[in-house]
Amino acid sequence: MLLWLLGAALLARAAGFYLPGLAPVSFCEPGKDQVPDCKSTIELFVNRLDSVESVLPYEYTAFDFCSEKTMKRPSENLGQVLFGERIEPSPYKFEFKKPAVCQKVCTRTYDTSSPSDKAKLDFLKKGMLLNYQHHWIVDNMPVTWCYDVEDGQKFCNPGFPIGCYVTEGGRAKDACVVNSNFKEKDAFYIFNHVDITIHYHIVEHEQLGARLVAAKIEPKSYENPNDDNPDCAGGPKFLKNKYTGMFKIPYTYSVNFV
Repeated sequence: MLLWLLGAALLARAAGFYLPGLAPVSFCEPGKDQVPDCKSTIELFVNRLDSVESVLPYEYTAFDFCSEKTMKRPSENLGQVLFGERIEPSPYKFEFKKPAVCQKVCTRTYDTSSPSDKAKLDFLKKGMLLNYQHHWIVDNMPVTWCYDVEDGQKFCNPGFPIGCYVTEGGRAKDACVVNSNFKEKDAFYIFNHVDITIHYHIVEHEQLGARLVAAKIEPKSYENPNDDNPDCAGGPKFLKNKYTGMFKIPYTYSVNFV
């Protein structure tokens, strides 16, 4: 019953930012957008983060993620206002049918000897400890994270975690159980990379371009020691609980279209 209630709550939350009644958006490949009102750029929007372990939601910028400061925030509709949504533009932007691999978004650098930097890292660790979840939106659809559960089934969630924690005793909490490489004790693993798959359907009638039908995401963690030229390979990015010194978090993404 508890799982059912949780699932219902997540679906209700997803419904909060879905905008029924809007005209479908057509997308065309770059250079082929001669069709009227056919877009080639796909914008990704971010919403407030929340957790089933806390009653407090936080805005996306509260965790010092890569942010977009040049675009205006879209207006919420009544349903979004009632659900307490706070939708913001993001620096994640894609060109329709143009795959990209390991694209750098930004790098955040922290010095634990700086009180302000230490406070930002401590807040990020608290968010991972409480399993705070991203909620992203593409073309008015929630970006969903699907993962394997018992009996070969898949569970899809309209959100994904910012990271996870492995206890001093070596017990993987929350999303840390999905990766056997997350085994450093008393450490926070940061999901600083996302693989995004955008599903689309070609509209043949009157050459209307294509419509996006789903967006799925797989959060990952990569060290990426060369943050200016990341390769999104190798071991995961983790932060020891009592770490001191300089600490960098490179954020990256890959996108594919099917």
